[in-house]
Amino acid sequence: MKRLFAVASVGALFFVFCPNGSADEMAEKARAVFKKNQSSVVTVQLVVKSKMAFAGAGGDSRESKQEVTGTVIDPSGLTAVSLSSTDPTSLLQGFMGGFGGDGEESFKFKMDSELSDIKVLSEDGTELPAEIVLRDKDLDLAFLRPKSKPASPLAAVDLANSAKVDVLDEVITINRLGKVAGRAYAASIERINAVVQRPRLFYVPGTDKTATGLGCPAFTADGKVVGLFVMRAVKSGAGGASLFNMQSAITAILLPAEDVKKVAAQVPPAKEEQK
Repeated sequence: MKRLFAVASVGALFFVFCPNGSADEMAEKARAVFKKNQSSVVTVQLVVKSKMAFAGAGGDSRESKQEVTGTVIDPSGLTAVSLSSTDPTSLLQGFMGGFGGDGEESFKFKMDSELSDIKVLSEDGTELPAEIVLRDKDLDLAFLRPKSKPASPLAAVDLANSAKVDVLDEVITINRLGKVAGRAYAASIERINAVVQRPRLFYVPGTDKTATGLGCPAFTADGKVVGLFVMRAVKSGAGGASLFNMQSAITAILLPAEDVKKVAAQVPPAKEEQK
């Protein structure tokens, strides 16, 4: 009896003191993926000139500087970002078009924006003037490219080396923080909460607060790219938009790398490549 008690006690102590074995293993793999791919995540600086107006009311225009996260997908500097992070009108225009409800007095909302002075900040702090070369509103993607060929090829994510994931799988994400945090690179481990098959495949991440943001890439533990984080929105119903249904109509998703790759193939060649 004493021998059995001793064996049981040792077993209990093993589970008490070794609960993080798998977590430590995942952290080790995540760090390896992070170190290999962090240079492909860049900060994109831009100036946004926006105009907002409601029918029957005066308009408002303003200019703001902002920084968003981008993922370099080609050594030439071609970079993918979330369109809504650079141009909120693409997300809000359809949703807010009928803000106010069904009545005749419902407001008509209009918002326009213009991007200027776009720069890609590489890992060493080099500023590369860039321009938007393609937009896809349906997938919330925008692609930008340096106006001139970089002095040396940039680190880039290989979208062809991709993988699919399933519910409750863990993915590793990489972000570049803002100026207040010294634009340090950050990694997070996200868990997939849902896999949506229709109208197209995409993944819904968990709601825990992490350093992951729009434009960030996600990888499996063995280093294959899963996709990029973008925003998905559905159009408001017949009653128009309201503050009450906004939350259920907009959510962040993980767009598969295969879809990003297909859209990127539509980017027109650079001037150097046309010669």
